[in-house]
Amino acid sequence: MRIGVFGLLGQGNLGNDGSLAALLEFLRREHPDAVVDALCGGPAEVRTRFGVPAVRLHWFRTESLPAKVFGKLADPLWIGRWVRRHDVVIVPGMGVLEATLPLRPWGFPYSLLLLGLTARLTGTKVALVAAGAEYVRRPATRWVITAAARLAHHRSYRDEHSRQAMARMGVDVRGDAVHPDLAFGLPDPQPRPSTGAVGVGVMAYTGGNDDRARAADIHRAYLATVTRFVRLLAAEGRPVRLFTGDTADEEIARRIAAAVPGVTAEPVTSLADLMQRMAGVDVVVATRYHNVLCALKTVRPTVSLGYARKNDVLMDAMGLGEFCLSAREPDFDRLVDRFRAAEDRREELIAVLKDRNRVISERIRHQFATLSQSVVEGGRT
Repeated sequence: MRIGVFGLLGQGNLGNDGSLAALLEFLRREHPDAVVDALCGGPAEVRTRFGVPAVRLHWFRTESLPAKVFGKLADPLWIGRWVRRHDVVIVPGMGVLEATLPLRPWGFPYSLLLLGLTARLTGTKVALVAAGAEYVRRPATRWVITAAARLAHHRSYRDEHSRQAMARMGVDVRGDAVHPDLAFGLPDPQPRPSTGAVGVGVMAYTGGNDDRARAADIHRAYLATVTRFVRLLAAEGRPVRLFTGDTADEEIARRIAAAVPGVTAEPVTSLADLMQRMAGVDVVVATRYHNVLCALKTVRPTVSLGYARKNDVLMDAMGLGEFCLSAREPDFDRLVDRFRAAEDRREELIAVLKDRNRVISERIRHQFATLSQSVVEGGRT
């Protein structure tokens, strides 16, 4: 069985790489004879960290404009040559069907479309597994994303909101399932005693795809609010640990740590590492979706200072819907109020999260059984 893995992997986004880690763990456990390799954004990182043969996603090797233009013309052959060597290509999780962060149609959506087209021509089957989706307002980007989705042989979504978003964009979702985010399939961290520390997950946030004109203002307001919140905690004598979810966030963490004495910025290398660090705090305030997911999976009362609807959907599903705030229009007083409430109700929220995580664990087992039956075994040619 020849299985290809496709996506923006190995580029420093812990959520994307966490989805890959969960998928590879499943394949190695349930299908040890499968031959797996990747076409991805960071092939060297994927080869080194995951031990999987990998090649770059695009034909071009340099960032010059002529190389990029020619590369877009060469990519159909580049991607097609890789695709035809596989029985099935899996796109593991990730927000591949959304544009909640700045995104151009000729970027990853174009690559995803080429994957679907070349797979149809070569007889390879494509599976979008536990994908994140959101209604895309820009017509060109929406057309490319929905065309790519329609070409897939198998589609599943990480929540019902994603499934309905695709339906709103005209995709027939009647045969598409909803399963938990693949990152929920990662092992739980070792439990640790209460320390009184607070974890704050920060993000190099500049708004969404429709906020390009206001990006600088949105970023300044977000950074000022988070810095002020961290300064308040430090003034109260609370240990504060800053977390990131992407290499792009590390500069923001360093700036906040430099502005507030005694605060530590803790670089993490994987979602497993992130969850182990989060196990050492009592409450988490976070922006990135997979920072929020890791906090919830680690059974930590969480406040989501979120940048997209997916944060709210996840929090609501885990019983913490009342602790959702907006990173786009941050409200310092509201943030402090929700944090205080999460602290005051810590034991109650922990009980809720334990119950929801038990349900998620059952659904993850069902999801992997479905993957075996309909994607891996069903993808044989």
